[in-house]
Amino acid sequence: MSEKKRLLTGLQSSGALHIGNYFGALKPFLNTYEEYESFLMIADYHALTSLKNPEELRQNIYNVVRDYLAVGVDPSKAVIFQQSRVQEHTELAWIFDCLVTVPFLELGHAYKDKVAKGLEANAGLFTYPMLMAADILLYDTDVVPVGEDQRQHIEYAREAAKKFNNAFGQTFKEPEEKIQKEIAVVPGIDGKKMSKSYGNTIPLFGTKEEVSKAVMSIVTDSSGERPENVYAIHALFRSESELGPIYETNAGKYKVLKEMLIEDIEAVIAPMREKRNSITDEDVKKVIEEGSAQAKTIASAKMSDVRKKVGVSL
Repeated sequence: MSEKKRLLTGLQSSGALHIGNYFGALKPFLNTYEEYESFLMIADYHALTSLKNPEELRQNIYNVVRDYLAVGVDPSKAVIFQQSRVQEHTELAWIFDCLVTVPFLELGHAYKDKVAKGLEANAGLFTYPMLMAADILLYDTDVVPVGEDQRQHIEYAREAAKKFNNAFGQTFKEPEEKIQKEIAVVPGIDGKKMSKSYGNTIPLFGTKEEVSKAVMSIVTDSSGERPENVYAIHALFRSESELGPIYETNAGKYKVLKEMLIEDIEAVIAPMREKRNSITDEDVKKVIEEGSAQAKTIASAKMSDVRKKVGVSL
């Protein structure tokens, strides 16, 4: 048995990644995953709440794995698996759905936020927190790295664990969130949180031309000498002590500052883009199959215990 704490994180396979994903999820994972017994989940069933194109979803699954490998994650040092290949996730989510109330789920920030934006209020979106709770609790996870805006998901997972433990006996460990406070929210080109749904992203593995187009579209405030949205994104790539003199010297020169930002982004992502292009679909399949088999072994053992405790195992 490993003495390391167990960490689980994941990304939805719902579209091309952007630098917000990199600084909010990939880089923090890359910096710390070897300190833990790490599990990296491709959350393809979660993606179904918004993505209804099967070919796009299938390609996105390949892409997410390719993305993690490209940024430097070693599949021999982390369990990289596909959520839908481990059916215990949806089975446990149903059991949790039967333990929590509708008013409890109605409190979900993510659900209320998406409905307010006019997204379809499907039942999957509503019960999303219980599938996420299952994702986490199946593996006796100790630590879940999340953005500040996702803290509630971990609270929901802890609540699901408590409800099950109170009803059926001690079974699930209550996880803790690991929040990267300084980079919890990465700003987009319009100053809001960078998000595919806002259409305000800078592509992580885009060509230099695509990155340049996005950076040149960053909204600037003409009332001040320092373009705050440009600076906020630039601060992800350079320290504030480096940026201060640069922005003072080029006060009001928005085009020059944006061009410098483009070069700094390119310096980071060009090597990763090159590595990504060398990873084949067969490489990805091998990683997914091996990782999903490892995850399945752990999840199956946990669900065997759960089935006995709830009474469906004869």
